[in-house]
Amino acid sequence: MDHRLVTGIEEALGWDGPDHLGARFARGSLRDPDLATRMLSPTRILDLVMRRSLGNPQIRCFRDGQELHPGKYLSHDMNSPGQAIGMVNMRYLGNLLREGVTMVLDRANVFDPTLEVACRAIQWWSGERVTVNIYLTTNGADGFGLHWDDHDVLVVQLSGEKDWDVRGMSRAAPLYRDTAQNNEPSEETVWAGTMNAGDVMHIPRGHWHQAGRSGRGSGHSLHMTLGFTTRTGAGWLSWLTDWSRENELFRRDLDRSTNPEQHSALVEAAVRLVESRSPADFLAAREQDVTPPRHVPFLETFGQIASVVCVSEFRPQLRDHGQTVEVLASGKKLTFKAKALPALRLLLSGHPVHLERAADTVGAVVHQLAEILTKEELCATLTPELAAGYTGLVLNAAS
Repeated sequence: MDHRLVTGIEEALGWDGPDHLGARFARGSLRDPDLATRMLSPTRILDLVMRRSLGNPQIRCFRDGQELHPGKYLSHDMNSPGQAIGMVNMRYLGNLLREGVTMVLDRANVFDPTLEVACRAIQWWSGERVTVNIYLTTNGADGFGLHWDDHDVLVVQLSGEKDWDVRGMSRAAPLYRDTAQNNEPSEETVWAGTMNAGDVMHIPRGHWHQAGRSGRGSGHSLHMTLGFTTRTGAGWLSWLTDWSRENELFRRDLDRSTNPEQHSALVEAAVRLVESRSPADFLAAREQDVTPPRHVPFLETFGQIASVVCVSEFRPQLRDHGQTVEVLASGKKLTFKAKALPALRLLLSGHPVHLERAADTVGAVVHQLAEILTKEELCATLTPELAAGYTGLVLNAAS
């Protein structure tokens, strides 16, 4: 999927692909400043939180580095049967924003089609699981204090400006679940300055950082962070632990008294397990062991599909075996006749596909294939709302 955000980030950071993730700090600016505005605006994020049932910790507010009590911005809306629905109290939230506060919305890609499409494009590009968090700061408020993340992040400043302090690591490749605490911030300044609209920054895992608008008075900052799920050697070992349960030896109780025979058998079985499933197998499984994403289901009673788009979390694999073609995505393997390959490439490109137009290029079989892929949850009907997430950011397949 060719997405303007992916291209913009690579150009801004001088990257030629995702291999630079986690390598070193980087900063730059989008060549097209309108791209930041197209992604999200302050009024649109407020409209988004107003129209959904949200609760803490998905939405949080901070002032002077301290989290505010949810009662300061959340309330319960009572509907006619007397059921309470948690909602953001927009009057309360508006007052907080006027005074100066940082509002954080986690996993905003779940609620907004533009962010959903951008997140999927970043996942296809990187091969990593990605979430999008949004930070709206007003007046002279600050956000979190000096801290580090256990995952790599890409920061995109969408509007306004925010001051950053980025420092080096004080422990190599730290984890939150670790053998040693990592509580002493590094004194090495990697970069300190202001992020303006259209600026992009990559902060590798473990780098200490903080951001805010202290002393700025009126104004605002809106930025999004793309967080990449960590994949480590420790994660590989945890994955092996899940596989160990297939073997009865690992399911049995360990003898309280020393049992050399049992212990030796366990060690030998562990060695065989490690040798049977490599780190490469673990990384490949991460892409396949995902549930299909949320989507509007296809129902025949609604009529024929007019347009579709591939919604698998990661780029589908197409394997041409001469007489047949295999499609691997979302933990599924589908087999088609070889003549379906051109239409499959189109349908699984990640670009919106208008089926009538596509039929002129790859044949009428595209209608049948679109229905199959939609039922298998690899594609989804292109609703007007979902289509809005692609407009101006991703070309239609015909283009």
